[in-house]
Amino acid sequence: MATIRLVAADGALIRNWWAVALRGVIGILFGIIAFIVPAVTMLSLVIVFSAYMLADGVLAIIAAVRAAQRHNRWGLLALEGIIDIAAGVLALVWPGLTVIAFVLLVAVWALASGGMMIAGAFQVRTDHGRWWLVLGGVASVIYGALLILAPLLGAVVLTWWIGAYAVVFGALLLAFAFKLRSLHNNEGHAAAVSAGA
Repeated sequence: MATIRLVAADGALIRNWWAVALRGVIGILFGIIAFIVPAVTMLSLVIVFSAYMLADGVLAIIAAVRAAQRHNRWGLLALEGIIDIAAGVLALVWPGLTVIAFVLLVAVWALASGGMMIAGAFQVRTDHGRWWLVLGGVASVIYGALLILAPLLGAVVLTWWIGAYAVVFGALLLAFAFKLRSLHNNEGHAAAVSAGA
């Protein structure tokens, strides 16, 4: 039964190879835009984040009102909604501050995870690659420190990384789509031969 579902899913992918190709093209275009205009790309991501926070906040408040009408607990839902809406408004009013806050959050994560990697490395035997783990931790700490020293430059670099990911992901999807297209063409050819026989 699982094999039949898998074959059906493969068939749907093969018939819709163009949709996979379209996703790949969109990914590549997004990546190129992120490289060419990183500031605009980062601000666009902030606006999307802001819209999400506003919508999530409104939905949380609606859920709180409904919970209150049913005499259920509603206080935390209302508080979450208010905080979400406040974060969304702040992101819209001060998008640059939101970008810097995001970069600093990544910096703190890099420092903390790098420190833990270095500490954890000394729990690993030397012949099991301890120094690779130490080097990874040091790289993470250096990266976090650089982000703290130059957060705006860090935001541009993060945008470039997102762009690089989008280009690579898009290219891989395109390659997959062309493989699906060749399978689709082979199926069409096989069907034409069967009909002619």
